[in-house]
Formats: sequence, C-alpha cells, structure tokens
Amino acid sequence: MFDFASKIFTPSHYHGNSKKNDFFEGWFYKVVDSKGDNIFAIIPGVFISKDKTKEHSFIQILNGKNHESHYCKFAFNEFRSKNDKFEIEIGNSIFSEDYIKLDIETENISLKGELHFDKLKPWPITLISPGIMGWYSYVPYMECNHGVVSLTHSISGSLINYSKEIIFDGGKGYIEKDWGSSFPSSYVWMQSNHFEKENVSFTGSVARIPWRSSWFRGFIAGLLIEDKLYRFTTYTGAKLKYLFVDDKEIKFEISDRKHKIEITAERTIGGQLHAPYENEMLERVSESLDGKVKIILTEKRNNKILFEGLGLHAGIEANGKLEEIVDK
Repeated sequence: MFDFASKIFTPSHYHGNSKKNDFFEGWFYKVVDSKGDNIFAIIPGVFISKDKTKEHSFIQILNGKNHESHYCKFAFNEFRSKNDKFEIEIGNSIFSEDYIKLDIETENISLKGELHFDKLKPWPITLISPGIMGWYSYVPYMECNHGVVSLTHSISGSLINYSKEIIFDGGKGYIEKDWGSSFPSSYVWMQSNHFEKENVSFTGSVARIPWRSSWFRGFIAGLLIEDKLYRFTTYTGAKLKYLFVDDKEIKFEISDRKHKIEITAERTIGGQLHAPYENEMLERVSESLDGKVKIILTEKRNNKILFEGLGLHAGIEANGKLEEIVDK
C-alpha cells in the first residue's frame, strides 16, 4: 500500500517494483519531425507474470508512414529503473521525460540515436486530481491506469534508421503511459498536437472500465490551447453524448456545464502492436499515426465557438469489443 500511495503524485515513475504477477507498464513516445515526413511511436515497457517464463521487457517501434512495427523482446533483468525519477533502461537504451537514447539492433530493425525534449506540457497534478485520472488515481487495483507525461513538447536530435539519418530538430513530441493488469476489453483513443494554431494539443479516449462487479463507459478528453487545459472527464461530471465508430471515422461529443467538445477522427491504415491481454503480451492493437482529428470547442452560454481546428499526424486506436461502448 505504501508503494501504491507514494506513486500517486508521480504517475510517470515506474510502478512495478513490488509487483509479483499479472502486471504491465509501458511508456508511449510519439515523435514527429518538423516536416511531418517521419513519425514514430516508441514504446518501452515491462511485463510481469506469475508464469515466470513469460516475464520480459520490451521496446516496440511503429513507423507511422509505412505502418511497419517491431516488437523487440529483452530479458526481464535487462529492465532497470531509477527510484527517485522517471528514468528507465532496457538493454542499451535509455528513456526519460527529457530524452531518449536508442540502441536497437536486431535481425529486423536497426534504430540508434538520441532525441532531447524541451518545454514539456504535463497534465496538471494536484491533491484533488493527481493527473489525468483525477480522483480515480486513489483507487487501487484499477485494471488499467493512465498518465500523460507531456501533452506536447519540442524535439532536437536525430535517429539513424539503418544507414539513414533522420533529423528531428524542430519536431514535436508527446509522451503518455499505461500500467495495470490488462488493457480494456474495448476502447478508442486518439491524440494530435499538430494543429494550424500553435501550442494546441488534444488527447481523448473512451473505454470500458470494470467497476466492482459491473462496469461503466469511462472517458477522458483534454484540449490544451496555449497554457489553458479544457478537461472533459467522467470524474468532473461531464457527459458523453454519443460515440460512433466505423471503418472510416470515430465521432463523439462530450459536454459539461460550460463547454461542449465535438471530435471527429479520420481513421487510416494502422500497424500492429502488442498489448497485455489474458496474462500475455498479444498482438491485438492496431494503431495509426497519420490520421486526422477535427476538434470543435463551443462555449454553451452563448454558443460561441472558442476553437475549431484539424489535427494532423494523429495517433488513433479503436480496439476490442467495440459494441460494448458504441451507441447503437
């Protein structure tokens, strides 16, 4: 319990020190170069199981342009973490909120180099709402916990993909993470911080959340405009008006007392990622990194549109038994 309590206000840190079985933790880095020609998702993580033969650490790589994905598996003891800050090592690679150093060489992929991150915009952490999960952060044994390390930030540095050097100077990044026992059985998720207006970032998700002997449709949406974060979440009393999903689009609307946000995501071809299900890391998640997300934010009092924009290079997922959460 002490370990659980001590991590509430540091969601970016590693949470698995005291875990013995059925636990995963992964950090999601999205990096886009200044022209949008190169987009990668880089996902380091660890999987702990009561079946010790399944335990391992990993680094997943998804190329957003050709949809090629790689699951690089490492021994469990090749994962190392700092106790006083977010910094982990897997093999010869290092990951933190400020930079990543990649040194990956397998039969199928060669990716090496360093990227540095500046001017991070983390999801605010307060006593009442310690991160994106709000007061749910205080609930132990949640199936899947979520954290946003940075809604948007600048990138410098380069990666060498085989012999090709990719310069990321002037690019943009995003960092989030998940930890728990399993991914939700059904969920949609999307993120973009490439809008025509500068300093705008959006992240949003809807998922089936187990709760005691039942479940509910939980949702989180955050729209950052300059330094103002508009939050629409289950725990703030907002209402999900509808959720529509087909092969081409994801559409949903959330409303609270003051504002309404309408989201339309254009789906594209995705690459396959591994995720924790049934005490395994299974290749069940399809994610695209070159989608589009249209956002309309309206002030309800006078029906005034406060923001309207199209986000490019969007990460988009719609996975699992979607009939559980979509509106008929």
